[in-house]
Amino acid sequence: MNKRIVFYSVGRILQCEGILMLLPTIVSLIYRESGWIWLILAASFAFGLGTIARISFKKCDRHVFAREGFAVVALSWIFMSAIGALPFFLSGEIPNYISAFFETVSGFTTTGASIIPDVTALSHGNLFWRSFTHWVGGMGILVFIMAVFPSESGRDVHIMNAEVPGPISGKLMPRLRDTAKTLYLIYLGLTVLEIVLLLFGDMNLYESLVHSFGTAGTGGFGIKSDSIASYSTYSQWVITAFMFVFGINFNLFYLILIGRATVALKSKELWCYISIVAVSVVVIAVNIFSIYGNLADTLKHSAFQVAAIISTTGYSTVDFNQWPELSKTIIIILMFIGGCAGSTAGGLKVSRIMLMFKTVKRDLRRLVHPRSVNTVRLEGKSVDNDTISSVGGYIIIYMIIFFATFLVLSFSQYSFLENFTATATCINNIGPGLGAVGPASNFSGYSYFHQLVLSFTMLLGRLEIFPILLAFAPSTWRKK
Repeated sequence: MNKRIVFYSVGRILQCEGILMLLPTIVSLIYRESGWIWLILAASFAFGLGTIARISFKKCDRHVFAREGFAVVALSWIFMSAIGALPFFLSGEIPNYISAFFETVSGFTTTGASIIPDVTALSHGNLFWRSFTHWVGGMGILVFIMAVFPSESGRDVHIMNAEVPGPISGKLMPRLRDTAKTLYLIYLGLTVLEIVLLLFGDMNLYESLVHSFGTAGTGGFGIKSDSIASYSTYSQWVITAFMFVFGINFNLFYLILIGRATVALKSKELWCYISIVAVSVVVIAVNIFSIYGNLADTLKHSAFQVAAIISTTGYSTVDFNQWPELSKTIIIILMFIGGCAGSTAGGLKVSRIMLMFKTVKRDLRRLVHPRSVNTVRLEGKSVDNDTISSVGGYIIIYMIIFFATFLVLSFSQYSFLENFTATATCINNIGPGLGAVGPASNFSGYSYFHQLVLSFTMLLGRLEIFPILLAFAPSTWRKK
């Protein structure tokens, strides 16, 4: 393990975080809030600590291999969350540091689970930072650095593979930095488009910015206690559309931009994702029609909640705790499915689930025809056995972590359903669960210990388990 390049790289990330924290500082100054001092102090601390790390470990081998890549990603996200929590804690708006850490991890991992009973009590600067962490964490802070700054290390592919969600990551362009830049330009372009469209509704510029950050990063932190419910039907439909869009593989948007829309529209994962959304919207709409009494409201609420959950954004327009059992069951299933690989969404990912079913289908064929040669194909390409094994291994570790977290939460005051959905919503980076952790409630009832456990679970879910586990494995830090 090349420890020097690990801490040198983490220092670079912290410097970038310090610069990014200047944006909410400016917002706080615009609104003439005294909280700007805590934001600037946190920004200075992040930048200063990063500078010290870069100076201290400047003399190092700049090549990043797999072990270093996983360690850089895991440690960067932990340090970013630890420092990003300081404005909430120092300002007193979240009095306990562990709760502030939970809120910040939830922001960066784009989970959207909150411990704040009344978000309207927060200052504009901290609310902006809270939502901006979604946008920063959505595509990945390390991918952002690759896109903006010249590479200082070799083999950055290990860092990108560790941070970009999805079972199969590929390059759009020959140079990795060009790929990162392309991804972020698409991400930025879609975010700006949503901001503009929301300005045509009943949101001002500040509201359009924070809700677009939450949608783009598929995070879901709102600035009102009822999330999106008090906004107009127009604004709700705009957010619904963009939640759906940000759950799609960004590679497809690139293909469309370069005039290869026909190829993009042939994506099996895309059509599977669309089909799951369409069927879920229709079934839930039929199931809840008697509650709302008219087709327009029924479709609006059904489509919004389905898009919010499958994209793992977590915004809400209604309390789906009040829906019939069938609708709530579909909501729970969507929590585990998530969006497409290469999107900002969480969950298991549609492509991973497709691969699981195709593998089962192949194995069943082998039982009937032992001598036949059956290959698993995804998006028209054969999937090698190593990829299939890695997906199987991921599912096993995912289930172990899920049930371990669920077991720990069983020592809390909450019920089976609440603990189950709290675990599901954190490991899949969604936000609201059911019952006391539903869209009309929050996670403040969990003890500080349970908040730490759930914070760790959110990080595992966002980074898809392996970077965190490997970063804390003793063998990772041994010399080669």
